[in-house]
Amino acid sequence: MKADDAKKIITNAIDKEVEAYTFYRGVADKVKNPALKSLFSELAGEEKKHREFLQGMLAKDVSKMNFDKSHDYKIADSLPAPALTVDMKPLDGIVISIQRELEAMQMYTQLANLSKDTETQFLFSQLANMERGHKARLEDIYTNMAFPEVW
Repeated sequence: MKADDAKKIITNAIDKEVEAYTFYRGVADKVKNPALKSLFSELAGEEKKHREFLQGMLAKDVSKMNFDKSHDYKIADSLPAPALTVDMKPLDGIVISIQRELEAMQMYTQLANLSKDTETQFLFSQLANMERGHKARLEDIYTNMAFPEVW
């Protein structure tokens, strides 16, 4: 992978982290339930850390990241989802958030699998694991909101 391509992928990932942060921060500011306020504040903080981490990667020499050049990265295969806004129905926002966390997790997993050096593999694997945790937490909220009669 060329250095410019790696920069584009990381820049795109930063944009997605910023979008997630903005949404989670907005929901945290809007929601009245203390548990949800705390959760979305925490998710916003984690997305901010992801952005800072990725910006740090951009500050390094990305040409040193070594990826399998023969593989299809499928970066352009994802379809654009509607923009997250704090004005959408809460359940719709949770569904889109789950989808975004899944996309981020898959992207970071794919980048880890394509990395040829252990440091880059580890860094992308860690990001994928963090996104997996976000997704699981949001799925718990979705289940409780979509099927409250279960409890």
